[in-house]
Amino acid sequence: MYDRLKGFRDFYPEEMSARREVTDTVETTAARYGFREIGTPHLERTQMYVDKSGEEIVEELYAFEDKGGRDISLTPELTPTVARMVVAKQQALSKPIKWVSTRPFWRYEQVQQGRFREFYQTNADIFGSTEPEADAEILAFAAEALTDLGLTADDFEFRVSHRDILGGLLRSFDADVDVRDAIRAVDKSEKVEREEYLGLLSDAGLSYDQAAEFADLLDRGDLDEIADFGGDDVASAVENLQNVLAAAEDFGAGDYCEVSLTTARGLDYYTGVVFECFDSTGEVSRATFGGGRYDDLIESFGGQPTPAVGVALGDATLQLLCQRAGVWPEEALSTDYYVLTVGDTRDVASRIARDLRASGNVVETDVAGRSFGAQMSYADSINAESVVIVGERDLENGEVTIKDMESGDQTTAPVDDFPGESDAPTYEDYE
Repeated sequence: MYDRLKGFRDFYPEEMSARREVTDTVETTAARYGFREIGTPHLERTQMYVDKSGEEIVEELYAFEDKGGRDISLTPELTPTVARMVVAKQQALSKPIKWVSTRPFWRYEQVQQGRFREFYQTNADIFGSTEPEADAEILAFAAEALTDLGLTADDFEFRVSHRDILGGLLRSFDADVDVRDAIRAVDKSEKVEREEYLGLLSDAGLSYDQAAEFADLLDRGDLDEIADFGGDDVASAVENLQNVLAAAEDFGAGDYCEVSLTTARGLDYYTGVVFECFDSTGEVSRATFGGGRYDDLIESFGGQPTPAVGVALGDATLQLLCQRAGVWPEEALSTDYYVLTVGDTRDVASRIARDLRASGNVVETDVAGRSFGAQMSYADSINAESVVIVGERDLENGEVTIKDMESGDQTTAPVDDFPGESDAPTYEDYE
């Protein structure tokens, strides 16, 4: 007997039906916004992640040497891959580039609620636009995907910030600040006590009093005060954030957005507006997903300077949010018809099954030589809405029997006229 690997999950048909419905909903929303689906490899060169995040990232990767002596890794995220793809065909691609993809990723990390070593994400990215409308469209797509799933403004909120506001404020202090470490401290601020947070800021180069003043500025979140305090660079970032929020309002996402300058996103490649989605009730304690702008990544991968903004909706935390709000789809099988055979009726039963499938119905029939009772039990187990009984006696009379599984009622229909012109004939059509 083999055990499943820690941090990996099995999905049986009932759960997969719910997951498929959610994925289809998110992808359909993306398609309405003009995001085009791409396919990407599950293996990349390890050096690509080292160059982006440093040598320490290798400890979090499923990294190994392949039979050709190449150092490769299972992909832990999509952004470096799509950056590589943009660079490869940059001159031939029409701008803006709008791509979407749903696929698995792998990270060797501590397993906890909503975090696994194999996980699935829907990534949507826009390349080639610095305009606030691009950021706003990412916010609008993400909000509409959630409302299409049945969530409302009472269920979730986008906490929106700007990395250049944080960086500019930190540089405005008379101190030798490691901005990267300080922003990582801000990213942890909601998870640690205030004194520990201030200590992390002090470790990054601020004095204790400066750390407290910086933390208080962020907590108050007064953008005019922050613009005055930080100077021209911060004022420019504040204006950009305000423009993004104004565009998001016009795009229908304004009700879901609030300024939260302690939202920093831990990844170093973010350069502008960033955001995270949270459960409004707080029952799901961690961010459901997040995104933001990363204008420097394409150039760092050897391409021409290309602005970019994107979002990644993770499967595990999105499921937690939908379950908390009561909108996670029912985990159950769905079958339109079971065509039941009695005796030597395979040719007619197969014709009926083919005709029903041709109309887009989900249809099963017996492939195991089971008895009448066993077939009925199986039809019930797969939640068949209707059973079409094709028996030798019925066929002698030129009929088939249609049974409604919910009510138990049944009637007969002429075999030559079934399923006829209807795409989905039911018991009621022949009673």
